[in-house]
Amino acid sequence: MALGFYTLDVFTTKAFTGNPLAVVMDGERLDTSQMQAIAREFNLSETVFVLPPDETANTAKLRIFTPDRELTFAGHPTVGTAILLAELFGIKDEVRLEEGVGLVQVSIEQRAAGTFAQLSAAVMPEPWTNVPSDKKIAEALRLKLQQVGFGVHRASVFDPGNHPMLYIPLKDRAALAEAKISHYHWPALGAAGAFLAYLYCEGEEGSGVDFHARAYSPGTGIGEDPATGSAAAGFPGALFNYDGPWDGTRSWTIAQGEDMGRASLIELEVDAHGNELNAIRVGGHAVRISQGTLAV
Repeated sequence: MALGFYTLDVFTTKAFTGNPLAVVMDGERLDTSQMQAIAREFNLSETVFVLPPDETANTAKLRIFTPDRELTFAGHPTVGTAILLAELFGIKDEVRLEEGVGLVQVSIEQRAAGTFAQLSAAVMPEPWTNVPSDKKIAEALRLKLQQVGFGVHRASVFDPGNHPMLYIPLKDRAALAEAKISHYHWPALGAAGAFLAYLYCEGEEGSGVDFHARAYSPGTGIGEDPATGSAAAGFPGALFNYDGPWDGTRSWTIAQGEDMGRASLIELEVDAHGNELNAIRVGGHAVRISQGTLAV
């Protein structure tokens, strides 16, 4: 059996930066074990399999795999696949993707830098209460205790619709660059049930970047992730908790992957009213890198 595939770099306009993604077409010809084996073979943070939609009004159905598990939702696979399908099939306005979390609508816009896709989160982030202490976090990241937290921001756990994620504010850009996983202490963070740890600090005023981020998920075969759209979709939970509430729309630019040589840029936009988040949108570009045929 021969299946076509593409690879893209997502959340970037420059090849060999951003977050790599593999997209396999005609996924309905594969069973789950074959999909998992192919994802393990690509060994990227995620591999997407494109299937016909269950509802004809939608563009496609996606199944998303890390090297060792299937996900109900992930950001950079959604954005990258939406851009690929829009370019392949001449879609100018919206791509509608069926994922495990539900229908994910992705708006398409042509910008000077290329095709831009902005997903609308299917669910709002849900808070969890079992947050590890600053001491455990500092030990797990090989940092000093005073490097954890800034302003009113403290660690929190939110589920953006695929898995709970641990959001860790760090004092400054130097602390973010310095952070390294201590495999001895890392399991202590697992008590939160978090699939991924999302480290963030404030950007410098006038830099055009509101936050710098890093994401670690060593228990999933990913290690460090260059650009994590699903974590960005859960990030408003922390922002609304510590910087809110607000009414109306706010937006931020997040730089990620810089400390691993895969610079990425994520655009985050959030609508809120009163004490509730009403809508979350995560957007970015993608660059097509390769295409070929899989022999399965």
